[in-house]
Amino acid sequence: MSFLFSSNVEVSIQLDGQESRKKAEMKVDENRKDSYLIYYDGESVTGKVNVVFKKNGSKLDHHGIKIEFIGQIELFNDKSNRQEFSSLVRELANPGELTQNTSYPFEFLQVEKPYESYQGTNVKLCYFLRVTVVKRLSDIVRELPICVHTLSHYPDTNCSIKMEVGIEDCLHIEFEYSKSKYHLTDVIVGKIYFILVRLKIKHMEIQIIKKEAVGSETNPLVDNEILTKFEIMDGLPVRGESVPIRLFLSGYDLTPTMKDINKKFSVRYFINLVLIDEEDRRYFKQQEITLFRKSDKLRKVLQQQQQQQPEMQSQQASSLSSLLTTSSTSSQQQQQNLPSNSSLTDKTSYKSKVSLPISDSNISSDKNNNNKNGNDDNDVRDVSGLDNDVIPEDDDDDDINLFGGGSSSSSTGGAKKSNNVNKEVVG
Repeated sequence: MSFLFSSNVEVSIQLDGQESRKKAEMKVDENRKDSYLIYYDGESVTGKVNVVFKKNGSKLDHHGIKIEFIGQIELFNDKSNRQEFSSLVRELANPGELTQNTSYPFEFLQVEKPYESYQGTNVKLCYFLRVTVVKRLSDIVRELPICVHTLSHYPDTNCSIKMEVGIEDCLHIEFEYSKSKYHLTDVIVGKIYFILVRLKIKHMEIQIIKKEAVGSETNPLVDNEILTKFEIMDGLPVRGESVPIRLFLSGYDLTPTMKDINKKFSVRYFINLVLIDEEDRRYFKQQEITLFRKSDKLRKVLQQQQQQQPEMQSQQASSLSSLLTTSSTSSQQQQQNLPSNSSLTDKTSYKSKVSLPISDSNISSDKNNNNKNGNDDNDVRDVSGLDNDVIPEDDDDDDINLFGGGSSSSSTGGAKKSNNVNKEVVG
């Protein structure tokens, strides 16, 4: 009976400019990645649908052909709960009969794509095109996924993170990171300064942790994943010692920070500072950072504007000098036509009639660009509430959470009990 539902045509979707468009690899499952064409928010999606017959002389009766652009969030723990946050439809053909190969052009102009494509542990956000040939018995459906990148631009005045943390009369350290917001190919630069050391520290490492929260805020499904570990110190530190930090982000599989995406999920990133003593007890402190995808297009536009500014200024200077020359010539001619008993004040009044225009075209628009993005340098969350979370992969009962009692440019900490030990740790 399968021949009743088989199709005598091949249906495919071909996007315009797909040979030259950039591609990105996305994880399909744990062992496989696929490449998808990259699109941006507000960019048009155009192409054509090809219907090709497998055998000459065949025909196809259909009840209409349509194509859809769909943005969808899928929760892996609830396959039936698929939410479409974006859906556009274009009718390609009315009901009829096809007897030859046919192509149908389509276009979705300036499509809104508010969120970045994401494939996580418990959730998936994807965009795809779906073409449907409606038939009497079974429809012919083909899908083509695409990848969407969201671009952000933060001002250069990115505030640093500085905090003093420790355990009373045992350990007191100060850590500092140069910025609180990093683009995906940025470098984390900072330092660790030991003020008081009465613990036998064996080594120290820095981690990048991704925290994926799916579901409601009251009862979310949380997945913590350590993306990388980087050892920054080996051996016992002494008082006054400073340990530098330099961690390149380009080599890791990172995404921009996502907060409350369509009220379904969030993805946040943390720098986790971990100290291990000789008894293998672990002391840690987490600090949230914001990751964003840097806009290469915007950077190129700003560079072009900076290159054009000297040219515009030179053109304005040349036009100004020509105006001054013209003004001087006209003034001399007017002075020659004055009567012999004219006073100096009269001559000055003739000269003052020449007005010089002032151009404001070289005013920089960088400030306006920053205001349009709506980004605030002080938008750094207090992550002291996260300190009770169990560090993934390390389920040691001797993990001790460090809380800071000092001041910080981005966040502060206080006295608190750790879930992992039955002792109070204070800064």
